[in-house]
Amino acid sequence: MGNGESTLLINEVFHSIQGEGSRAGLPCVFVRLRGCHLRCSYCDTEYAFGEGGAVSIDELVGRVLAFDCPLAQVTGGEPLLQAGVHELMTRLCDAGREVTIETSGACDISPCDPRVVRIMDLKCPSSGECDRNDMANIKRLNERDEVKFVIGDRADYEWARGVMREHALADRVEGSGGRGGCWGVLMSPIHAQAKGLEIAGHGGMDPKRLAGWILEDALAVRLQLQLHKFIWDPQARGV
Repeated sequence: MGNGESTLLINEVFHSIQGEGSRAGLPCVFVRLRGCHLRCSYCDTEYAFGEGGAVSIDELVGRVLAFDCPLAQVTGGEPLLQAGVHELMTRLCDAGREVTIETSGACDISPCDPRVVRIMDLKCPSSGECDRNDMANIKRLNERDEVKFVIGDRADYEWARGVMREHALADRVEGSGGRGGCWGVLMSPIHAQAKGLEIAGHGGMDPKRLAGWILEDALAVRLQLQLHKFIWDPQARGV
């Protein structure tokens, strides 16, 4: 139970359509935490680095449950930078919500409540943060988890393919809560960014090229596009 004192630095809480992963298309409540220690070249949530303030975990739980939505995702920024995130996720699980967390590969995922589905975004070379990956996290994954690679060019693809093969990722993670029959390894082409962002960004990648490489290699991955960026303006917040 909460004590009414524990807080988290929060950027935004909103109800939208999940745009990524094996749950894409489902209604979802998002809790975006403030702050990140990485500066990926293609980042589309720079506003979460410093905007927002402290909110009690009691209030956050109430706000999430008020949407009466069975799925909740904790994201960032980098949500695992704040130790209190574990209390939040456990309380949401206790309340009967399916809880996922989207985290970089740079933070230890092992403290997460075992009921939480961890979606780990391993950083490819074009992100500029590839050397920050904690590769020990791969052994911490279970069949319920998912691994995402954001692909910007051929070098990214070949790096991700190599990691997949070296660590047998397609056999380690199934996605969709480990119910079987789903592939939990995701590849997403970098979505073209608008000019004028704080981070220089990346020109984007044609998803047809990535699709062609995946088919050529018969790679057991799920190609994903960021669905929310097709429904709403790619720069829109709170969606």
